[in-house]
Amino acid sequence: MMYGPRALVSMAAVLVVFAGATYFRTASSFTTLWQTALCAVILQLGYFACVVFLVRREQVDRQKNLGDAASQPRGPEAVRGDDLHANPASKLHIGDRS
Repeated sequence: MMYGPRALVSMAAVLVVFAGATYFRTASSFTTLWQTALCAVILQLGYFACVVFLVRREQVDRQKNLGDAASQPRGPEAVRGDDLHANPASKLHIGDRS
C-alpha cells in the first residue's frame, strides 16, 4: 500500500538528490532547474499511474467478492447438512416443543 505523505517525502528526496547530481554534472542552474522540473513531472505521472492501478485492482477485487457473496444461498437453504448435526436446535421449528 502506498501512503501519500511518505511518497511525497520520498519524491522530494529523490528530486533533491537529482538536482544535486545534475548541478554537479552540468554546473548550470538553468539546466538543473528544468531537468529537475521534468523529473518531478515524470515522478508524478508514475505515482498517478500506480494509484490508478491500485484503485482499479481494489475495485475488481470488491466486484469479485460481491459476485461470490451473491452466489451463496441465503436463508434456510444456506444451512448445510453437517451444520444440523453440530447444532440440534437448528432442527426445531416454531411449533415444536421439547
